[in-house]
Amino acid sequence: GTIVHLLVCTDGRKGTWDVDADTDALVARRQVEQREAARRLGATGEVRFLDQVDGELDMGPNSGLELRGEVARIIRELTPTVVLTHDPWRRWRMHPDHRNAGWVGIDAIVAARDPHYFREHGIPHHRPESLLLFESEEPNHVEKVGRANLDTKIEALLAHESQFETTMEIDLDTDDGSQRAAFAARTDGEARDHGRLAGIGLGEAFRLMDPAS
Repeated sequence: GTIVHLLVCTDGRKGTWDVDADTDALVARRQVEQREAARRLGATGEVRFLDQVDGELDMGPNSGLELRGEVARIIRELTPTVVLTHDPWRRWRMHPDHRNAGWVGIDAIVAARDPHYFREHGIPHHRPESLLLFESEEPNHVEKVGRANLDTKIEALLAHESQFETTMEIDLDTDDGSQRAAFAARTDGEARDHGRLAGIGLGEAFRLMDPAS
């Protein structure tokens, strides 16, 4: 019953190990996969794409305050109760887009919540009730996950076939189902590890922050 919106910051054109890849085709494929993942999740809200160049988030022409303002505007338009993004404080995180997506998301919440930021938006400010940072080294909140929820999560992740090789250790040409099963088992194990933090069976751990602070 929860309305879920997804915001994808970068276009994914560099997310392949194929040196001969058609990167424009990859951008289009990533969008199709993201919409399919949203469908599998049952996310009935919007799927939006900022189309920032992969690997260059917060470095291109739409960087800094302009990018923060764009994300703040979307928060004001969609008025989410809860916002989720990367934890930018996680140590030794190599991918620059993951770090910067966290910073942009946090900075945009501050801008979206306070009325004197980006007044040119011409829409009311909006303060989400909660901010959840995923993949945090110091989680302080665990959401209980049901078996059906976890299975749905795995199916949504498997919609991203263009990322099988680079992030899921799945080779489309050779997988007989065992590699997908191994990925599902790893995801299941992560949920059990997170659940143990709260003394429950399956969970998803986050750093919970108060956007009012």
